[in-house]
Amino acid sequence: MSRIRSRAKRVLLSTVSSDSHTWNLVFLQLLLEERGYEVTNLGPCVPDAEIIEQVRAERPDAVVISSVNGHGHIDGRRLIRTLREDSDPAVAAVPVMIGGKLGIQGVAQHQLADELVAEGFDAVFTDSADPAEFGAVLQRMTARRPAIAGTAA
Repeated sequence: MSRIRSRAKRVLLSTVSSDSHTWNLVFLQLLLEERGYEVTNLGPCVPDAEIIEQVRAERPDAVVISSVNGHGHIDGRRLIRTLREDSDPAVAAVPVMIGGKLGIQGVAQHQLADELVAEGFDAVFTDSADPAEFGAVLQRMTARRPAIAGTAA
C-alpha cells in the first residue's frame, strides 16, 4: 500500500524594498520552519517585481512580509496593489500578510493595520502582535489554500 504524503506548506518570506534588516527574517524563518513550513527567504531590500516573480515561480501557499524600518505601510501598499493587480489569478490571489513596525509618523499602528487590510493584505500584525496569533492566522490561511496547478515541486 502506498501512502501519499502531503507536502509541507510553502511560505515566501521577504522584507519590503526599503528595509535592509535581516534578523527579523532569520527569526521568522526559524519560527516558520519550526512550525513545519518550507520557507524561501528572499532577504532584505527585495524589489516588488522580484517578490512577484518569485510568487509566480514558487507558487507559495502564503507570502509573509516583515518590516522593521517603519516604512512598511508605504512600501507594503505599493507591493500589495501590484500583486493584487497581477494578470495571473494564482498570483493575485495568494494570501499575503505583513507585520512589524509599519509606520513612524505617529499614526496609530491599528489604524495602519486597518488601512493595509483595506488595500488587500489578508492579515496585518503590528510590532506588538502576539507571535502565537501570527502562527494561528497563517495556519488558517494556508489550510484553506487549494492546490494550484503548476505548483513548483
